[in-house]
Order: sequence, then C-alpha cells, then structure tokens
Amino acid sequence: MLQDAAPITVPEGASAMTIHVEWDPGDPGTPPHRHSGPAFGYVVEGAVRFELEGEPERVVEAGGTFWEPGGDVIHYQDGNALPDARTRFVVTMMCAPGKPMLELVDEKELAERAHLRAPRPID
Repeated sequence: MLQDAAPITVPEGASAMTIHVEWDPGDPGTPPHRHSGPAFGYVVEGAVRFELEGEPERVVEAGGTFWEPGGDVIHYQDGNALPDARTRFVVTMMCAPGKPMLELVDEKELAERAHLRAPRPID
C-alpha cells in the first residue's frame, strides 16, 4: 500500500480528473490555492515541496504519495524541491459540481488565515 487516507469527504456529484505535472528544476509550482474536493498524488520523479494549511512543510520524494482533503484547506506549496533536476507527479483531484478544480487564494485571505499556517522553517 502506498497511501491510506481517512476519513475523506467527496462532494456529492463530484467529478474526478487525473493529471500528469512536470516541473523544471526549482519551479515554485502553483501559488497558494485550494481544491473543492480531495486530491491524491504520486511522485514519479524528483521531489515535491508540499505544504497544507496547519501542517509543516515537507518534501515528498519519488515513490512517495501525498493527499489533501480539499474544501477550505489552503495548499500553500507544491513546487519542485530540487534546484537541479526535473520533478514529475500524477495527481487525481475530485471536484464539486459547478466549482473550479483549482482556486487561487488571494493575499487578503492569506493574511486573514496566517494564524492557521504551520511555523515556517528557518532558512
């Protein structure tokens, strides 16, 4: 077993989409965002810098998995953790009817929810 996620909530009438994502070395990935339903990923090559609201930042290496519950939870980071190599992953996302698969979070909301973000690593 690669991943066991429970409990999950899938929006009634949800659709699912599976995509393959490739990032060049050092690509920061998608800006802070959320999904309307859960998402499940598998890192094929490289390493993903992964951070969900309320959880510390972590790196998921090739062969590793990640998931996020979707809904209101902000996905802060999902970029390439490697400065000198490509990263590829596959992710399946569930989407609530009538909602976008991915919604960017604006600066105002990020500031309002800053207290929910895990402490940042010291560089």
